[in-house]
Amino acid sequence: MTAQPQMLANAIRALAMDAVQAANSGHPGMPMGMADVATVLFSKYLKFDPSQPKWADRDRFVLSAGHGSMLAYALLHLTGYAKPTMDDIRNFRQLHSPCAGHPENFELEGVETTTGPLGQGLASAVGMAIAERHLNSQYGDDLVDHRTWVVAGDGCLMEGINHEAIGLAGHLGLGRLIVFWDDNRITIDGAVDLSSSEDVKARYAATGWHVESCDGHDFVDIDRAIQAAMADGRPSLIACKTLIGKGAPNKQGTSATHGSPLGADEVAAAREAMGWASPAFEIPADIAAEWKEFGSRGSAIRAEWDQHLSTNAQGAEFKRRMAGELPADNGIATHLASLIEAPQKVATRKSSEMALAALTAALPEMVGGSADLTGSNLTKTKSTVPMTRADYSGRYINYGIREFGMAAAMNGMALHGGIIPYGGTFLVFADYCRAAIRLSAIQQARVIYVMTHDSIGVGEDGPTHQPVEHVASLRIMPNVRVFRPCDSIETAEAWALSVAHDQGPSVLALTRQNLPQLRTDASENLTAKGGYRLVAAKAARKVVLIATGSEVELATKVADVLEGQGIGADIVSMPCCELFDKQNAAYRADILPADALLVSIEAGVTFGWQRYTGLNGLNIGLDSFGASAPADQLFKHFGFTAEAIVPQILTKLGA
Repeated sequence: MTAQPQMLANAIRALAMDAVQAANSGHPGMPMGMADVATVLFSKYLKFDPSQPKWADRDRFVLSAGHGSMLAYALLHLTGYAKPTMDDIRNFRQLHSPCAGHPENFELEGVETTTGPLGQGLASAVGMAIAERHLNSQYGDDLVDHRTWVVAGDGCLMEGINHEAIGLAGHLGLGRLIVFWDDNRITIDGAVDLSSSEDVKARYAATGWHVESCDGHDFVDIDRAIQAAMADGRPSLIACKTLIGKGAPNKQGTSATHGSPLGADEVAAAREAMGWASPAFEIPADIAAEWKEFGSRGSAIRAEWDQHLSTNAQGAEFKRRMAGELPADNGIATHLASLIEAPQKVATRKSSEMALAALTAALPEMVGGSADLTGSNLTKTKSTVPMTRADYSGRYINYGIREFGMAAAMNGMALHGGIIPYGGTFLVFADYCRAAIRLSAIQQARVIYVMTHDSIGVGEDGPTHQPVEHVASLRIMPNVRVFRPCDSIETAEAWALSVAHDQGPSVLALTRQNLPQLRTDASENLTAKGGYRLVAAKAARKVVLIATGSEVELATKVADVLEGQGIGADIVSMPCCELFDKQNAAYRADILPADALLVSIEAGVTFGWQRYTGLNGLNIGLDSFGASAPADQLFKHFGFTAEAIVPQILTKLGA
């Protein structure tokens, strides 16, 4: 280095305090406190090339403490990424600036994952580290040999997901994962000891992590701790003792720097204390040049890697996978043909297993798992043997009872690239996954959630395990495709759509109970339309029955009774409302005509169905919790029978 390390770090501090001050909003304390650690990491250890930000073998840097976003923005700008520009930083937290309040992966190259909800960044980084080891086992060191680095704060380590994430990482021995803990002993409310007295380092050690400590403002000690972490085969936590807001002489070390601007007087005092004479948003030429030089070092390493890729026998396949492209044959067409030839009466969770058998045989990028419910979710196939710390080539992860950790790790795998992750649990436990599903949607991550036991059809386990509001609540989340297929054909079609969809997550809500195969033709993927006419009325149409999942079979029975009375009834299967809403107006009007009584039937809350049936329609559902009993008794008890539904329709028709 030609510039003093302290002045290099002060460039981060200056940008952080100036941007937050200009926005009159933000968190200057963490970037200022971790500036020294970040300077050592980016100047000596991080493998990256700002000129090729999507380089597949780059190190992944995750700012789990996303409220300190100016740390990331300062580093990206200083090291030479095309964005953010200094104007972007001047407009920190303003409309249309890529420098959002929390880092967003779709706004800036170099931001590997959207963070802000504390703990999820670290948990997603576990998924990235899993992806790196798995791909390394398949393609070798020449193509895949990088690390995942995380900056996490006290909040990230307090959140419950941290327990799930570090347990999984320790169990799998993810030695390429290194976490810097910003141990500043401050939260928004004040000192950490107001709310916590645990031994964090002991907790990490107990889960199989290597633990180091360092003075987060001593460049030599930081360097020592990093080298020790890199030399150890376990995932590492480096506890960095820091002063939050370091450099602000009157506020450093206090919660006053956590979530508020320093104020003009304190910014001026910090400039004087740091010896920083430059005006706001200006970096001295020698310091700027030094930072740019750090960024340019990776280009030679990346160019050498490009050469390895061009001569590697697996290079083309590796590029395909990292690009997220699918091979021409995903195995589903053959599977669908077999279903037409030999129809199946099975639960849709079993239909899913059958579709997965075809997909996982054809798509090596699919990596599955379950939160300790493999035998119920049916997510394991012959092609997906377990992944272990002794053999990362396996394609099935036993997540244990860690639904939230599983979902966040799948986000990390999807964002890393080269993997299409899917994971299973009961639909009722979507609530445990919800915050990660939301980030899947925000980040447009191709993650597939296999949610089985989708209604009161769960039976004897009772209302705690019977989802009634869950499908509706997932449907209202933007950019989430929720599929509730009615048979083996729709399930296979839903899987085909899910693996092909690279702009967001998919949820498959699947039954425990057996369902007949209602479709006898698979020449077109009708599930892609979201809703379609499964059976047309025989008599003059007066009713349209709209149903999903297990209730489509019920709709056929209702239609038979109505037709027997001379009342024509269309049956519309609606496996995916989101896709139906994307169809053109003419198609939707044809499927749901205005001159018919529109009746929705779904074993869940009726919320949301009025948008299809209108205020004069009829909504058959369950606007209460379930009960403990055999499934067939529950469906009868709650009115999901033709005998209970037909009279309501006749009354509505005035018949």
